[in-house]
Amino acid sequence: MASLFGLFIILCCACSWCCVNAAPAYFVFGDSLVDSGNNNYVTTTARANMYPYGIDYPTHRPTGRFSNGLNLPDFISRKLGAESVLPYLDPSNNGNTLLRGANFASAGVGILNDTGVQFANIIRIPRQYQYFVEYKNRVARIVGRNQTDRLVAEALVSITLGGNDYVNNYYLTPVSARALQYSLTGYTQFIISEYEKYLRQLYQLGGRRVLVTSTGPLGCAPGVKATRSRNGECAAELQRAASLFNSQLRTVINRLNSEASAQVFTFADSFAMNMGIFSNPAQYGFVDTTNACCGQGSYNGLGLCTRSSNLCANRDTHLFWDNYHP
Repeated sequence: MASLFGLFIILCCACSWCCVNAAPAYFVFGDSLVDSGNNNYVTTTARANMYPYGIDYPTHRPTGRFSNGLNLPDFISRKLGAESVLPYLDPSNNGNTLLRGANFASAGVGILNDTGVQFANIIRIPRQYQYFVEYKNRVARIVGRNQTDRLVAEALVSITLGGNDYVNNYYLTPVSARALQYSLTGYTQFIISEYEKYLRQLYQLGGRRVLVTSTGPLGCAPGVKATRSRNGECAAELQRAASLFNSQLRTVINRLNSEASAQVFTFADSFAMNMGIFSNPAQYGFVDTTNACCGQGSYNGLGLCTRSSNLCANRDTHLFWDNYHP
């Protein structure tokens, strides 16, 4: 799976400000794709703090990452020439360690506040932003307000949202409340309008180098295939949802950059990247793009990845680690 993250970083570094000589601070917002362990510090069922999560991490212990080892923020930190930023709620993230940045992401969150309600006390985006303001105040006490503002302006900021608003909201049940309220097109327009507000707020908070990750091919996740696929094909309805979302998100990013008269936001197309892997997995070192490495049931896509789950022998040849996470 490391080759997937390597490819993603190459795409991200098409923007000149990502691949810089001196390591900038790095701030991470979003969901389980980028959560490095904040949910270990809150009372929620959306946790990855049990074996075999972390089996290939340097300590071979679970860290809260929804991965067998490192996750995307770790690989980006390495590309920036820096140590991985710590979860903001990690007690050891204090003093000069804060100057590297922080990870505010929380598994289960979405753009909407009713996304992921089944996970209880996850750290929703408004709260992630509140923590960011708190972070800036803490750093200002160390280096001063002006230097803090400069640190944030020169930092890499990434935000990853959207998938849960479909998988854990609109399509969570056969007929969800949101599906009764909106058509797929109307729902997508609604969540994109809410996402735009968050992106504008991120700019107001000082973000000037913001990497916005698209949603991946939702219909191809083992957890979706297990309930919506007969022969291993990607679920068409969720693929359509992802395409609608990404197209409108790209339009929003172009508009925001035009208003700012600067390349503040960069769109990272994880959907196209992953579909390229599905088309030619061997080119990227993958053998199995259908089944999760860890899980049970059809495509190993049912339920949680636990000690009693099926576990593949070679994690590097599987595109997906568990039911939803590459």
